Amino acid sequence: MKKQWYFDDFVPGQEIELGERSVNEDEIIAFALQFDPQPFHIDKEAAAKSIYGGVIASGWHTCAMMMRIVLDGMGCEEASMGSPGLDGVRWLQPVRAGDTLKVRYVTKEVKPSTSKPDRGVVYSTWVATNQKGEDVCTIDGKALFRRRQHNTA
Repeated sequence: MKKQWYFDDFVPGQEIELGERSVNEDEIIAFALQFDPQPFHIDKEAAAKSIYGGVIASGWHTCAMMMRIVLDGMGCEEASMGSPGLDGVRWLQPVRAGDTLKVRYVTKEVKPSTSKPDRGVVYSTWVATNQKGEDVCTIDGKALFRRRQHNTA
């Protein structure tokens, strides 16, 4: 049984390894056809002639894969209350077919709500690395989490 993360479980400086996911060319192209149809995401010939030398995943696809790894790895079904937004996204290296992404969740700061004692905000950075150990994407954001002592589930 995987751990359910609540606000009370986060400590500044902690790093949580969340899991991994491989990506293939068919899903790269399928995502891009629907959401980011630039030639280097959807057209093998055009992508080969681009600065990338081949098809690469949309940065938004990379973010979506990271989100899935975070949700699967943190078991937030009971405690997640969504997010008020992101402070930054950086695409550092292209993600290609055959890559396996690993995500590390780094807790930066935790702030209990002063007006709603059942929750708090966790400020974090998500770091995705590929199978070579290269950072490919970082996301700085914040999330609302239910406090464990106020859980009624």
